[in-house]
Amino acid sequence: MYTRWRGLRTRLIVGFLVVSALSALITAALTFRQARTAILARTQNTAVHDLRAQLQSLGPDLPFPPQREDLQNLVVQLDRAGGSRNWRTYAQYEDAPVVPGPWGAGPGGAAMEGGGAAAGAVRAGGGTAVGGTRAVGGAAAGGTPAGGGAAAGGVRAAGSAVTDGLRAAVREHHAPIFQRVDRGGQPWLAIGMPVDFTAPDAQGHASGTTSTPGAPSSSSPSTPPGATKPSGLVVYAEFALDDEQADISALVTAAQAGALPALALAVVPALFAARRVLLPVRRLREAAERITSGELDTRSPVTGRDELADLTVTFNEMARALEKDDAELRRMEANARRFAADVSHELRTPLAAMSAVTEVLDEDAARLDPDTADAVRLISDETSKLARMVEDLIEVSRFDAGAADLLLDEIDVAVALRKTLQLRGWQDQVETGLPEDLRVRLDPRRIDVVVANLVGNALRHGGAPVRLTASTTSGRLRIDVADQGPGIDPEVLPHVFDRFFKADAARARSGGSGLGLAIAMENVRLHGGTLRVANGPGGGAVFTVELPCRFPRSVSNWSRVTSGYA
Repeated sequence: MYTRWRGLRTRLIVGFLVVSALSALITAALTFRQARTAILARTQNTAVHDLRAQLQSLGPDLPFPPQREDLQNLVVQLDRAGGSRNWRTYAQYEDAPVVPGPWGAGPGGAAMEGGGAAAGAVRAGGGTAVGGTRAVGGAAAGGTPAGGGAAAGGVRAAGSAVTDGLRAAVREHHAPIFQRVDRGGQPWLAIGMPVDFTAPDAQGHASGTTSTPGAPSSSSPSTPPGATKPSGLVVYAEFALDDEQADISALVTAAQAGALPALALAVVPALFAARRVLLPVRRLREAAERITSGELDTRSPVTGRDELADLTVTFNEMARALEKDDAELRRMEANARRFAADVSHELRTPLAAMSAVTEVLDEDAARLDPDTADAVRLISDETSKLARMVEDLIEVSRFDAGAADLLLDEIDVAVALRKTLQLRGWQDQVETGLPEDLRVRLDPRRIDVVVANLVGNALRHGGAPVRLTASTTSGRLRIDVADQGPGIDPEVLPHVFDRFFKADAARARSGGSGLGLAIAMENVRLHGGTLRVANGPGGGAVFTVELPCRFPRSVSNWSRVTSGYA
């Protein structure tokens, strides 16, 4: 289960979902930002436009210079004209006290608790709104960043959303300017709008009007009749952005509500994409498993034209080359085996004749001169070795061809093993520990070959004494051949049973063919047993043969057979 969760399929699905989630998040963030900006910009521009329209409507009736009562009437009329926006307005003429005063104490105005930072500190010349209105933002006059408390030059009068920075910016630039501030944890919009004075015309009439953006009139006494000039009167309005905040909160809620369904829906294409990507990979894995099991003619179908299709094509080419090489190797191996078998059979007849001749010469070697006798004995020894090698090669060819037969017969284990030693004259060189009266069904000839090869190898390459033991364990016959030599190099142990292997620097060089242990292994396998080798704890090499016990039918309870040694 752990491997499955860490599989490529899971990682592809998770990666697809992560990408989908990030895409949805980025899209929602950008949409929210644009919608929020549009909502606030619409509100700001509409408020500035409405305030300008009211001032343009009420300004002509306002006498100049205005008195406090005139300003109070103007503020009351503007507050009534606020409608659903429910703004609160202030008027200030030059450096006179604000009407109504103090700041934040107008009709329905409650003093703000604790002040708070403006949404942006003062900056003249910001983004242009309807009619040239400028937004206050950026760095404050004193350099204090926005949102960090009241900035120098931007301190807000207690209870009002109109900051000192906003008032200074309006008087400095003589243009409508707005600013969003945080008041008691709620967003507010404050607007400052200067009012220009129209010089008396020829009939002596004068009026107030809002300023024209970007082109305030000069206050020179020589202003022509009917032209506008700064009057020194500034009107401020503030109102809460509760409705806009609710709209923005609704956007956030909608984005959050739509994120989970979008992520859930993304699972479907993720599963489809993962299946489409992993299908060729799964086919390649199955094809590789079939090739591993020996089906070299396996090919994987190619679908599409992507990188996985290229990989499948390369895999099929590799499988095709592997099949071709395997067929060539099998053909060469079969030829080599056939050649060895043919040569062995062809040499068998002349070697038999040579062996007969060398036997006659051996009998007469004592009557020959010493040099001739040595030559005769050398020829006899080498002929015998060659004959044994030919017999070994013929035996190996039978195993390779699958023609080796197992002829089972009932034997006494102790008698059979002692007979193997006696036939080769080893009974005085080998210590034995063999159970008496242990009868099993084995191939006598092949067991003789196995024991003779193992004991002969121990006598030639190991150290005396060599010990031959046998026992039964869990229904299996175990035969051990141990010597007291230097042992076998651990790097050589895995290759001991390889054919023609004789590279053993730890032991004396052998005159054998290098096939004895390989033939012993094949004979043991033919019985369904195992043959292994290891270095003994006290030194020397230990060869262990384990064979399944096939007891005679007359032995009804084979467990009564003990492993006592003679």
